[in-house]
Amino acid sequence: MGYPALLSKLKADIKASQLRASLSANQELVLLYWRIGNAILERQKRKGWGSKIIEKLSQDLSKTFPDMKGFTIRNLLFMRGFAEAYDEPIVKQIVSLIPWGHNIRILQKIKNTHERIWYAEQTIRHGWSRNILVMQIEKKLHKRTGKAVTNFKHTLPSADSDLAHQILKDPYVFDFLSLGDEAQEREVEKELVQHITKFLLELGAGFAFVGQQYHLEVGNDDFYIDLLFYHLKLRCYVVIELKTGKFKPEYAGKLNFYLSAIDDKLRHPNDRATIGLLLCKNKNKFVAEYALRDISKPVGISEYKIVKSIPKKFKTSLPTVEELEKELGEK
Repeated sequence: MGYPALLSKLKADIKASQLRASLSANQELVLLYWRIGNAILERQKRKGWGSKIIEKLSQDLSKTFPDMKGFTIRNLLFMRGFAEAYDEPIVKQIVSLIPWGHNIRILQKIKNTHERIWYAEQTIRHGWSRNILVMQIEKKLHKRTGKAVTNFKHTLPSADSDLAHQILKDPYVFDFLSLGDEAQEREVEKELVQHITKFLLELGAGFAFVGQQYHLEVGNDDFYIDLLFYHLKLRCYVVIELKTGKFKPEYAGKLNFYLSAIDDKLRHPNDRATIGLLLCKNKNKFVAEYALRDISKPVGISEYKIVKSIPKKFKTSLPTVEELEKELGEK
């Protein structure tokens, strides 16, 4: 009877050990690449060595270490750029904790050091794959995180307020919906649920889907919440209401009512206060702030955008920036 439990424990220990070894190996590899890049950078600056040194190093290092595939000219150039981008303490504490391929994408797509570090930290925190990292960079996540209009400072304890504020964005980008700009609320809601995995990714880590058009009965009257979630880190329900038009102050009052009902009917004694998020096509920031000033429940107000992405088959036929500049320069 004890063998299956022993086997299960040993399997878990081995997997945990493999993960630690993999993370340690990755960290050492990234640090090695920084040291190589820094050595190249220093000699080019101090001794005036040109780009030929990179070509020479690529040949000699590849010959000496044939089993290592990282000494191509292209990768050595990335190492040099990597050393130029970060000081050693930042590499040790942050960026060496994510894979080299992730670091390359960050170097390619972001020029600002503060933003690079922010995306590295988010990758560590959420365990983003390389594709997810690139998607978040292209959607400019750093500019949207924590930007919603909220009343959290007045309605939540300070420890919860900062965390709750950081989980909300403004605007939310729904580039996975096959809807026109004039789509009605129920159409948007239905498509969000149909693409729930992508919707949860846009909402951020920690959201668990509870239901659509969630039924509430209050005083023998029926009410239906557009979308109901539970946030695993905040330990609270999150009510999301969709409005396809401009924000109106009365929307906040209705959402406040829903939050009171959820707190009364669903909230467990160990749960924190239910949070509301009102998603509108657009809003007047000052009107939104006034509307929330005397609302007793924690509410955030954000815009959402339905962005049509270009189909891949058309992307390849579009001219690049370089091609456009060349064409314009010749005329």
